Amino acid sequence: MRFISLIQQIDVNEKIKHAPDSGYLIGVWIGNILPFALIVGAAYWMYYRAKKRQNEE
Repeated sequence: MRFISLIQQIDVNEKIKHAPDSGYLIGVWIGNILPFALIVGAAYWMYYRAKKRQNEE
């Protein structure tokens, strides 16, 4: 997988405009929010582990 494919610009408004039904809107929303939620979760997990390790020393 190439790095360029990870940063492709996706037009959400265009996807919503051509959506087959209203359930598709939920999928588009989840697909856009999920990567950010995973990054925030991973950052919090790393912060928590580093803080816990610092308190043990």
